[in-house]
Amino acid sequence: MEANGKSTAIEHYTPASGDTDLPTSEVKTGHGDPQVVRPADGINVGEETVTTVDELEASRKGWFAYFKTRDFYVVLVLGQVLALCVTSTNTFSSLLVAEGTSIPAFQTFFNYVLLNIIYTSFTFYRYGFKGWSRLMLKDGWKYIILSFLDVEGNYFTVLAYRYTTILSAQLINFFAIVTVVIISFLFLHVRYHITQVAGIVICIGGVGILIASDHITGASTAENPISKGDQVKGDLFALLGAACYGLSNVAEEFLVSKRPLYEVVGQLGFWGMIWNGAQAGIFDKKSFQTATWNGKVGGYLTGYTLILSLFYSLAPVMFRLSSAAFFNISLLTGNFWGVCIGVKVFHLHIHWMYPIAFVCIIGGLLVYFVGKKVLGEATKPWLGANQERGVPGVGTARRKVVKGDTVV
Repeated sequence: MEANGKSTAIEHYTPASGDTDLPTSEVKTGHGDPQVVRPADGINVGEETVTTVDELEASRKGWFAYFKTRDFYVVLVLGQVLALCVTSTNTFSSLLVAEGTSIPAFQTFFNYVLLNIIYTSFTFYRYGFKGWSRLMLKDGWKYIILSFLDVEGNYFTVLAYRYTTILSAQLINFFAIVTVVIISFLFLHVRYHITQVAGIVICIGGVGILIASDHITGASTAENPISKGDQVKGDLFALLGAACYGLSNVAEEFLVSKRPLYEVVGQLGFWGMIWNGAQAGIFDKKSFQTATWNGKVGGYLTGYTLILSLFYSLAPVMFRLSSAAFFNISLLTGNFWGVCIGVKVFHLHIHWMYPIAFVCIIGGLLVYFVGKKVLGEATKPWLGANQERGVPGVGTARRKVVKGDTVV
């Protein structure tokens, strides 16, 4: 579409009337209201359609078709980056506890502030105040729920580090995968291939071995011993946090498939800042007063905030390229990084059952990949045969259909 001789088609928030889940294009004309054009029944929004999902899927066949695509390696590398981010934030949480600073809600507050500053500001730039206001009135409730689940996931996961070890908390977070699979199957009509189910079951078996080993040995650090009773409490907090994470992951996958990334992450930061700030004022007041404050704590909080913000910026791309289930399974490899850090930094003692468990998890991860088609899990069943109800943004199958063989 043309405005003043220049193409300015962008992803734009749908006005109050009509179906807000449909993608739109916008033309900005000075400071006036944007002109919004709805797509017809198809996939072409001001761009030439190159192919269809079926044609792309037919370009390569076989049980290992997805292994032969660039997307597979992009997803694999991205998964490892995200896994390192998770392991790093978990490490900073444990280091803060070791310094005598356990502030589960306040610890993540600055993450939401930073996300809000970056992405909400950009949303204002793209939508204008009127467009942003319509977004808040029409779809704000969706992001309120998303941010609540995300805040509680962070809160209970960080709280778990008061009572349990870094390894146990990381491994129990695997329960998020179970939550994701069940919710995706029931509400998003996602159907999993038999090899995906087999891979998940194998991974669950590996995690079961790890948790059993942790409880048998009562693993803890020499500086901060943890009783088995308190460890059970920490594991329960980790389970609750994992369940909230799973729900928020599915919700975010759904939203980023239909809306621009900056909108979703910006709204998550905006509402998350409010939820998190209120919760910190209520539950962390005493902990804040008794916490240790020194240069180390400031450095740990800064590192935690920056890495977590990076994680929140990259995760939506992962949701588009793959799925919430694959996202969580990819994070399992973070346990390897966690073991390395735990042994060197926290002086954890690894039981002989851990290597067996790791082999099970890696085996399950590889099995999960088998049988995927060319587009992997980038095609979402709720977006239509050619993903016409989705947004042609970075990492989406619709972008590949419209623009050809491209990853981003």
